[in-house]
Amino acid sequence: MSTKLIAPSILAADFANLQRDVEMINASEADWFHIDIMDGVFVPNISFGMPVLRDIVKHAIKTIDVHLMIVDPDRYIKTFSELGANILTVHYEACTHLHRTLQAIKAEGMQAGVALNPHTSVSLLEDTIRDIDLVCVMSVNPGFGGQSFIENTYDKVKKLKQLISEKGASTKIEIDGGVTNINAKQLMGAGADVLVAGSYVFKASNPTETIADLKKIVS
Repeated sequence: MSTKLIAPSILAADFANLQRDVEMINASEADWFHIDIMDGVFVPNISFGMPVLRDIVKHAIKTIDVHLMIVDPDRYIKTFSELGANILTVHYEACTHLHRTLQAIKAEGMQAGVALNPHTSVSLLEDTIRDIDLVCVMSVNPGFGGQSFIENTYDKVKKLKQLISEKGASTKIEIDGGVTNINAKQLMGAGADVLVAGSYVFKASNPTETIADLKKIVS
């Protein structure tokens, strides 16, 4: 059985104490850093850009999982590789030529991810799933942290898991949005491999313990 991973979302961190929060994740049982880059066009919010990512990478010692919620992500693939991203996820809805984008990400030495908005069917990945290292299933509408989990996500994950199996792919499934100790086990049972947790971790009285509890639930 593959290892189940926890990826705290930096979007929910305290930006005035970012180094402190990065070092907390380093010292915790978390596996990845999940970093949302938003442009205010593809989603109705702006998060942070290259200079902040560069500073996060300076201090982070774990996998850097970058999630681009931007239009025309192809323009920045090389830049994010140079900044130290290990995984680069683009939105299906933002890519006119998805296969070309995936190949470009891999050519820069990163793993290639594809994110799906809540309304986007997993069947649309049928022709590319073997080229995708990670599918990020949005379990909230992208753009803001702290939203409520969309219950249809469980069925969507099961369908995606079936597609991966049928196509003989080795794609990981990541869940992004509204993840807590209440739904973590059920998500893993449906087929998820990676859970992104933002507000649930960073708004906790003890984020390190919260991460450890999540890890225990999914292990």
